[in-house]
Amino acid sequence: MLRILRKSLILLHRYLGILLCLLFVMWFLSGIVMIYAKGMPEISAKSRLEHLPPLDLASIQITPSDAATRAGIDGPSPRLTLLTLQGRPAYRFATSRMETVFADSGELMVPPNPEVAATIAGRYLNIPESAIRFDHTLNEADQWTIGNRRILPLHKFNLDDAAGTEIYVSGRSAEVGMVTTRNSRALAWISAIPHWMYLESLRLNNSLWQSVVLWTSGVGTIVAAMGILLAILQYSRRPPHIRYAGWMRWHYITGAIFGVFTLTWVFSGFLSMEPWDWASEGGLGDGMTEAFRGGSLDLSQFPAVKAAEWRQVLSGKSIKEVEFLRIQENPYYAVRGDAFDPILVAAQPLQVHSDPFSADSLIARAREANPDIPIVDTQELPHYDSYYYSRGDEATLPVLRVKFGDPDQTWFYIDRHMGQIVARYQRRERLQRWIYHGLHSLDFSFWYYNRPLWDIGVIALCSGGAMLSTIGVVISVRRLRRDFRKVLR
Repeated sequence: MLRILRKSLILLHRYLGILLCLLFVMWFLSGIVMIYAKGMPEISAKSRLEHLPPLDLASIQITPSDAATRAGIDGPSPRLTLLTLQGRPAYRFATSRMETVFADSGELMVPPNPEVAATIAGRYLNIPESAIRFDHTLNEADQWTIGNRRILPLHKFNLDDAAGTEIYVSGRSAEVGMVTTRNSRALAWISAIPHWMYLESLRLNNSLWQSVVLWTSGVGTIVAAMGILLAILQYSRRPPHIRYAGWMRWHYITGAIFGVFTLTWVFSGFLSMEPWDWASEGGLGDGMTEAFRGGSLDLSQFPAVKAAEWRQVLSGKSIKEVEFLRIQENPYYAVRGDAFDPILVAAQPLQVHSDPFSADSLIARAREANPDIPIVDTQELPHYDSYYYSRGDEATLPVLRVKFGDPDQTWFYIDRHMGQIVARYQRRERLQRWIYHGLHSLDFSFWYYNRPLWDIGVIALCSGGAMLSTIGVVISVRRLRRDFRKVLR
């Protein structure tokens, strides 16, 4: 029986490995590049803010409630921001249509045509329009705008510069949605695209893409598990302990050393797709955001903008974007300028809200949203913990952590400065943090924050996995050649 099992495992591992070993090599090598290249080209929130021009508050003539009326928005207002578009202050309502009303005249923004979009691109890059060449208008995403589908159409422009810059301007938001260069595109082709299988033809069909990633990583997990089992079964207690020679011997040795890492890494990649939505369902959350707001955004609570008063309150600081908020029944502005972290400003009266919201008031709001669920622990965190953390230190600190005693053991992280929930994790999401992020990125705090030790360790492990898989490719080619000759005979 054991002999039949061993032979079956050898055959399955051999021929499934022939199908997947080249894919494993691609995953491991691209994983090394992704340590430094990160993901696909993108415009980060910080970069977007840096390119926003300052608001001309003196030219604002329309109140937020008047702008909502002109945009045809009835009832509670959605998310609202005030920013500069096409050189003019504008209110942007985050509806499904993304309505924009110019604050100086009250007119609705007309979707920019290629000529207007060229002006927007020139301002963003701080170059004359004559240096920008219109390519075409995208009504469907291309390889570099897969994540920008909600702001389609996009006007694409090329620059005749040494960097090979391409820039996309949204015909919906009138903002630059993507900028790529020859180097950023090349890096993506050897990092994120092969690693995530982010090919345009595949990624634009979301269900097909998910199925391909799930099946390849799922079968890859089985192949890796078979290899580990065979390493145990094929080990001899009497010398020579390894029964193989040549390439097979090296495949056995590298598999014995790096096989467990290969298994956990491929399996965690399978979990990254969250099959069957196993981790995200359940937990508290309904009503929590509303409880901290204390109701829907009421634009009538926000008075007309007075430029002199704003300059005095903010001590002349640059203002690039203003978000309208409701926190604990009261109206507030989140003001962003040269610094990314927002300044919280109370609307009535207009003054900077510098003190954090009291922990007692935030806990009371959390209890109000879940009156029948006990709170088992609260703690203010001046540092990240194992679940609320940021690889680039972008996540806000300090936060108030509130643990509920519900069946899913839901934890909430609350920003005391902004009075808002910034993260939520229930029991299965915390488990996923370890068996997906932990096993895939190895971002354990004792190691990850001691770079370059983390870099050295991950590169060594990925190189070992790539070596194991490359030897598998060599063996596969030799096996296929041998089998093909047998068929010819």
